Amino acid sequence: MRRLIPILLCAAGLLAAQQVTVTVLATTDLHGNLVPVDYVTGQPVARGLAKIATLIRQARNGNANTLLIDCGDTIQGTPLEGVYQSIARSGGDAVGHRPAAPLAGDPMMRAMNLLGYAAMTVGNHEYNVGLANLAKARQDAKFPWISANTSLARRGAEREFAPYIVKTVGRVKVAVIGITTPETPMWERPENLGAYRLLPPIDAVRGAMAKLRRQERPDVIVVAAHAGLGRNFETGAPEEPAGNVVYELAQKAPDLDAIVFGHSHAQLEGYLVGKVLLVQPKNGGASLARIDFTLERRPAGGWTVVSKKSRLIAVTAQTATAPDLMEMAKPYAEAAERYLNTPVAASARELSAARGRDEDTAVVDLVQRVQLYYSQADVSFTALFDPRVRIPKGQVTVRQIAALYPYDNELMAIEGTGKMVKDALENAARYFSPNGMPGFNYDMAEGVEYQIDRSRPEGDRIGRLRWRGKPLGPEQKLRIAINSYRAAGSGGYTMFQGAKVVWRSGEDIRDLVIRYYTERKSIPGDATGNWNIVK
Repeated sequence: MRRLIPILLCAAGLLAAQQVTVTVLATTDLHGNLVPVDYVTGQPVARGLAKIATLIRQARNGNANTLLIDCGDTIQGTPLEGVYQSIARSGGDAVGHRPAAPLAGDPMMRAMNLLGYAAMTVGNHEYNVGLANLAKARQDAKFPWISANTSLARRGAEREFAPYIVKTVGRVKVAVIGITTPETPMWERPENLGAYRLLPPIDAVRGAMAKLRRQERPDVIVVAAHAGLGRNFETGAPEEPAGNVVYELAQKAPDLDAIVFGHSHAQLEGYLVGKVLLVQPKNGGASLARIDFTLERRPAGGWTVVSKKSRLIAVTAQTATAPDLMEMAKPYAEAAERYLNTPVAASARELSAARGRDEDTAVVDLVQRVQLYYSQADVSFTALFDPRVRIPKGQVTVRQIAALYPYDNELMAIEGTGKMVKDALENAARYFSPNGMPGFNYDMAEGVEYQIDRSRPEGDRIGRLRWRGKPLGPEQKLRIAINSYRAAGSGGYTMFQGAKVVWRSGEDIRDLVIRYYTERKSIPGDATGNWNIVK
């Protein structure tokens, strides 16, 4: 036995030397959520990069062989980022405030630098801030922005994005390929895209994989995709929009080891398509994705993946915030709070959006008024994005007005018809189906009158549809106000896709809402009552 014990110990040591675990950590759709604050309520919330930082550092303490990546939509979405972007663009925020001290770079990039991110995929919302601000944020990052399916149509001020990164982690060579949703040009202003062009992502990934194998010979290949799943697991049916290619990519590139993805603001702890592991962390910094690859040394050199597992680590109210990130974020957070607390108008009564998806409310009509005014449209469509929104009686601040429209969508006017309006309302009424759409895709219309009969089958729920006091005929020509997301056909609104755009705002709807009520100094308290649900 004395002779056997050293031999066994050597064998165990040899096995350990031939095996290694590499951990890939990933975030997505952070949307400027750096500090854990709900900007609608001003209250603490369990999300944000300052909390995710604690989870990242805990994971690294457990395994030093760790690679940290992000899947995009990072520098847009909260007032903290929005105020910084406004200051970076013009020197002052949307109401002319200037920071007490210069803000030294993009806050999300600075926070990600502190955490040692290896790469970030370019998301479609990165373009919202304009090319100059995009370039500034990219310059602030100490890590590459990647996108294999983004090219340059011409040489100019824009810089190419690397298609992938290759990092050696624990002696294992890991490649990460980035892809960006190809539908970006449908949502973005041309001047914000400049010479950037989006190519088919599956072809781009295949090309990148071939190049990697020729030149780098990686042991692990991961795709960091700013694109949704594109498949309903319950029914097996494809899901729109077409740019959600992750499931199809897993089928057509079966040699991939994993795809971490975002864009659709859902979450997926782990799902195998063949041998490709799919993982999606929750948006806003509400969870961190963790993938553990166990590899064994090949006799001829290199490593082989022998197992892989994934999980999502949720942020909770008890998750500590990272002091260094909070300290760095302090001047940005203070600038955002000053802006949000700026008085803009007065309301004669308290208004609530709590029932805004079941009846016409003054809160939703506040947005409809703005859209009709600036677009000079006949009909306007918008959704209630957050039923928690309240407008207080008395003084109303930017915070409360901005909460009406949390997304950076542009307003457009298109040439449409009565049939288009009817089809859009029927699509919206799918919200009332057992497996219906999420509330942010449930649009209501202003400028027409109609009823919704929830007891009727899908596609036949809209009745008494009238315009200017008369039944709305399918051939009636109309000027229709919609946001840029709807214009791309997203949310099932394919009837708007490809329609002629006759006007576009050139700025976000949220900024239009703030400007409209800042100029008028008062908040209308009544709904128009143009639609109702049949009881």
